[in-house]
Amino acid sequence: MTIINSKLFYGDRVKLSAAREEDVDIMMKWGEDDEYLRNVDTDIALPKTKEQWSEEGSSGHNSSYFRLRTIEHDELIGFAVIHSIEWNNRAGMLAIGIGQAAHRNKGYGSDALKLILRYAFHELNLDRVGLEVIEYNRGGIRAYEKVGFQLEGRKRSMVYRDGKRYDVLVMGVLRHEWENLQTV
Repeated sequence: MTIINSKLFYGDRVKLSAAREEDVDIMMKWGEDDEYLRNVDTDIALPKTKEQWSEEGSSGHNSSYFRLRTIEHDELIGFAVIHSIEWNNRAGMLAIGIGQAAHRNKGYGSDALKLILRYAFHELNLDRVGLEVIEYNRGGIRAYEKVGFQLEGRKRSMVYRDGKRYDVLVMGVLRHEWENLQTV
């Protein structure tokens, strides 16, 4: 097994960090971006209060939550979390979001995915990471596939937006699949 980058919390462009008090004001702006809200969650797009954003991002026994920051300027750009961890099954779920539109499609998400998966497989010692993504989130789907996620199924007609129904895709990656991609 080859470890690509020996720095646990650092990728090429982004780093995993703890929540900071000043993050809340930035995250409140993300909550005003309907594209962000509609890609990151299937629930009703609704801005959150300062208190709700402050509660976001706590890690517990079954989750590891990080804020994503650029390495170059230490700028908050998103979040990544491995949640719903089942330690006995060595499996967890991934959620990730890049907050501002200006930071999307710049490679930050792909770098963050590599980083959080390395953390999940090498630090948490998981064997499987899954996720769910709404079918219209094409950019997210491409990024997930690039790091090894495979389509495992779909929840048909799960999301209703703007008068149309959308499926939620169920995707997953196994540790050995991800590691095989790292050696290519």
